Amino acid sequence: MIDQYEACQRLLLHEGMRLQAYRCPAGRLTIGIGRNLEANPLTKEEGKVAGDWQHGITRECAFYLLRHDIERIEKELRAKISFWNRLDDERQYALLDMAFNLGVSGLLKFKKMLAWLWIGDWAQAALECLDSRYARTNIRRAKRIAFLLKTGKWCVNV
Repeated sequence: MIDQYEACQRLLLHEGMRLQAYRCPAGRLTIGIGRNLEANPLTKEEGKVAGDWQHGITRECAFYLLRHDIERIEKELRAKISFWNRLDDERQYALLDMAFNLGVSGLLKFKKMLAWLWIGDWAQAALECLDSRYARTNIRRAKRIAFLLKTGKWCVNV
């Protein structure tokens, strides 16, 4: 997968950063850079770093939590996507980004897209990504991710 710094910068672009807890559009309690506290409560270690998170966290803490989220999601994707290691770094990132937004279980519902990725038909995988509720509700993000799936190249201005 791409280096963690680059993944953090891309996820920051897609998620934004809020240092006070808030309810995301899906109604879930969230903090930092898209950390869903209901689906992914703070670990004991993270709680020590975050401190009294109900009154806000620091920017450093937001990135700390994001790095942990990236590690956790990537580990889960490695375990659940049999062809993960055959994908190039950029396409691995595309799946990580989608899983960050939808959850790993949400990403795994993209059965046709994953099937096209498995056989290496990047164009069809990109079309499947765009033919979804995910793409209709996350227009710019989905276009970037579909372009990445199709070309293997990150582009902010898609």
